[in-house]
Amino acid sequence: MDDPAGPPRPDSPPTAPDDASAATRNAAVIIAVIAVGAALRWMGGIITPLLLALFLMIMVDGLARMARRRAPAISSAAATTLALVLAAGAFVAAAWMIAAYAGDFVDKLTGYGPKLDVLLQTLAARVGAPAPPSIDVLFSRFDPGNYIGAAAEMLQNFASNAILVLIYLGFLIASRTAFDRKVVRLFRTRGERHDAVRVMDHVRESVERYLWIQTVTGLMIAVASWAVMAATRLDNAFFWAFLIFAVNYVPIVGAAAGIVLPAIFALVQFDGYAQALILLAGLWAITFVVGNVILPRMQGDSLNMDPVIVLLSLAFWGAIWGLPGMFMSTPLTVLAMVILAQFEGTRWIAILLSADGDPDRWRRGPPVTQA
Repeated sequence: MDDPAGPPRPDSPPTAPDDASAATRNAAVIIAVIAVGAALRWMGGIITPLLLALFLMIMVDGLARMARRRAPAISSAAATTLALVLAAGAFVAAAWMIAAYAGDFVDKLTGYGPKLDVLLQTLAARVGAPAPPSIDVLFSRFDPGNYIGAAAEMLQNFASNAILVLIYLGFLIASRTAFDRKVVRLFRTRGERHDAVRVMDHVRESVERYLWIQTVTGLMIAVASWAVMAATRLDNAFFWAFLIFAVNYVPIVGAAAGIVLPAIFALVQFDGYAQALILLAGLWAITFVVGNVILPRMQGDSLNMDPVIVLLSLAFWGAIWGLPGMFMSTPLTVLAMVILAQFEGTRWIAILLSADGDPDRWRRGPPVTQA
């Protein structure tokens, strides 16, 4: 029997998309993101050391590959061992730096109590606020017994987390040989395996490049900052340079802290404002040049993340895991963007996270520039 309605007219409007199903899918994705965030916060004590160990393994792999490129005769095991020794040496050097300079730093800061009282009173008078209590009064109100337990617990947690990170790192390095076999069994077709390997290689290269660039630019900023602080005769300039290098791994906030905190310390140490202003201007100029001239040339389009997303990811991961989350915020967001781009239901989130709306641009290589 013929259809009484007849064949569809050529000028009939196309079928409208199912807006209800799309809205339901997007709502399910948002709920899933919230649930995953809550689970990550709840399991932070387990996941955070594992991720730190994973990032350490990426850095060790990068050092090992660099050693093999420079000396092809070195075996893979020897290059990995050399990289582990270098990483352990850097960790020991950082621990020695903290143990050697932190005590003197705190003692000198305590000795500047009277100058700090005058500075706080002057600042309160200029803004019309009531005068704050003196440092001596604050220390007299301070009951060490209330904080010894918390300090001991914090040190215990730090030591246990450091040991757990090293244990995870050893197991991750030992299990790398079986990873290729797992990929083969995880995906059925050769095309799926090839695509999965490409995605994982891109994530690894992006994280490795980010960590390497942050290390190099952090060293540049720390060395130049040490020169400026030593020229102004700021106390503990070497320790300040070490702190500036460490906080450089925290996007945006770390750079601001590395500029402002030494200048505030100079206000307490010196009479007048000249040294503080010189430090503020010098450290800002160093950070500006490295962050806006050198860093973009080194980084290029490897991350493809909008600066606003970098700031939001810093707040998001910091709220979930605290300081370790702030250190890992950018690599974790790059990882999330690449993974979310592989699924149609979550691709819109990856598009929002990317800088240019194209989270898969890395598949097609760098854009061609016109001469």
